Amino acid sequence: MTRPDLSYRAATRMIPRMASSLQHTPADRHYGAQITAVEPGGAEGIALAERHGKPVQLLWTWTSPNMEFATIFVGVISVLFFGLTFWQAMAAIVLGSALGSVSHAVLSSWGPSTGFCQMVLSRRAFGFLGNVLPAGLNSLTAGIGWFAVNSVSGALALSALTTIPGWLALVIVVVFMLAIAYFGHNLIHAFERYAFPVLTVVFLIGAVVILAKSHPGLGPLVAKPGASPTPGGFWIALGATFGYAAGWNPYASDYTRYLSPGTGRAAGVFAGLGVFVSCVLLEAVGAGAVTAIGGAAWNYDNPVASYTSLLPTWLAKLTLLGICLGAIAANALNVYSSALSFTAMGIKLPTRRSRAVVALVMGAAGFVIALIGLRNIASYENFLLVIAYWIGPWLGVVFADRLLRRSEDHEMVYIDEKYRNWAGPIAMLVAGILSIWLFSNQTKYVGLVPKQLPGVGDLTFEVGFVLAVALYAALYRRLAGAIGTGAAGTSFSRSN
Repeated sequence: MTRPDLSYRAATRMIPRMASSLQHTPADRHYGAQITAVEPGGAEGIALAERHGKPVQLLWTWTSPNMEFATIFVGVISVLFFGLTFWQAMAAIVLGSALGSVSHAVLSSWGPSTGFCQMVLSRRAFGFLGNVLPAGLNSLTAGIGWFAVNSVSGALALSALTTIPGWLALVIVVVFMLAIAYFGHNLIHAFERYAFPVLTVVFLIGAVVILAKSHPGLGPLVAKPGASPTPGGFWIALGATFGYAAGWNPYASDYTRYLSPGTGRAAGVFAGLGVFVSCVLLEAVGAGAVTAIGGAAWNYDNPVASYTSLLPTWLAKLTLLGICLGAIAANALNVYSSALSFTAMGIKLPTRRSRAVVALVMGAAGFVIALIGLRNIASYENFLLVIAYWIGPWLGVVFADRLLRRSEDHEMVYIDEKYRNWAGPIAMLVAGILSIWLFSNQTKYVGLVPKQLPGVGDLTFEVGFVLAVALYAALYRRLAGAIGTGAAGTSFSRSN
């Protein structure tokens, strides 16, 4: 996979210093560290008076949501659907997860110095109006797409544990997810903290049991007897594992914006570690589970049942509970960030609780999609790849902007509704369309290149990222507006 030549340490040094917008943040909303209070507002900056928390909390905030069956399933499809051996799958898992985790660490480090969520920070590279493109996509994919996928896995686990109907299990898990997201930032961090030790212990014990039963030395396994491994399977798996880890990237600073200034680097390290360790561990277990059961015996209608069949009864029940709990942990983040992205588009709602209201609406839409696809979890494979498709060009634009345009103190681009930067949306849109047209390798559409050369796999993300960087570099001098600055002490107006 093509990757930017950036380690986390190098990236934080090379990227120009973030604008110190702390003096411009709005007045204290009297939310602070309250856990049971509903977080007010939407995507506005966080005042210094409300800053709280420690960087280490990002470790469990980003570990807990990955401790779920959706993460395991990434490893499953790498072996079962893409036809990789266990060790080939592990190479794709480690590399893809590392790339997504490094970018997540860098983006997370930007939150404390500005107090802004990720999609507001994206306005610098896209302009106020142009930012509707990534913010809108993130709102839909997080609040509806990812929410539906994780709700299904959580519901299947709860249904298997309690024998209640799947639709009822879905209702129960969605109610918990929406309740946590409705209250907002502080309750989410608290929930992830208390879920962390439970999920870690359950899945670590399960990992030991399943990997002990696995057969990593086996040759390629495929979903159907007599079928051949997918051409370019390694590159497709690499895109899927990156897509899963990078799927969190557009949320990164949403969960660091309440931290005190000067804690960005530490927050980024803990956030990146949380994503990387949890993804590698559970995806490895998923790959190992397929080698233990075999492709012919795998339960495609209920993959959770196949996974837990390898565990003793007591541990299988705990694992089902862990899968359900992990799905709730993941979707609390998904629907919360979806709501922040929606308000970051600049849509003004006549309520002090705009984010909370949008979270309920997005979650309800995701519930409908989940209910429709309750028995069609196999479609998850294509969704993973689609996630990587738009995030690749978005990352390319955001990183190119940070490298090419020097930051100034008190930048006003985050709240200036007249600020324009059409280089960002043009680069992202053109790079996305071209990379999909040429390199997409999915069931419903195969691009021109893999159609002629199947062995190249799916390079859509890599090409999309590189094209976006190149296009933005060529366009920003002509199309990017000047970055205005305000005097120290100027207050930010509300951005939702």
